[in-house]
Amino acid sequence: QVQLVESGGGLVQPGGSLRLSCAASGSIRSIYGMGWYRQTPGKQREFVAFITSGGTTNYPDSVKGRFTISRDNAKNTMYLQMNGLKPEDTAVYYCNADVVDSGNERARHWGQGTQVTVSS
Repeated sequence: QVQLVESGGGLVQPGGSLRLSCAASGSIRSIYGMGWYRQTPGKQREFVAFITSGGTTNYPDSVKGRFTISRDNAKNTMYLQMNGLKPEDTAVYYCNADVVDSGNERARHWGQGTQVTVSS
């Protein structure tokens, strides 16, 4: 089985920073693309950032220049550095990974989510 566990969420003031982590564990053979998404009550899950296994990144305009996605392939871990946080960044943040397991089965997995609240 493959598990993704997010950490690093919390309460921060506007303009502040947080760093989220997503650790993948289990019977992992390889991980392709990884990404961060966020969701607020009553709204669809929203794309935040994506990184390929080679390190190519992609962001929507809403976070470009403020958020930075990175990954440590040796540790099967992904990060999201969030700077200049705004109240509208408040959401539950989820990580997602495209994983090939030890049985050569490929599937996308989600973490359980971590709450980020930006408020004064």
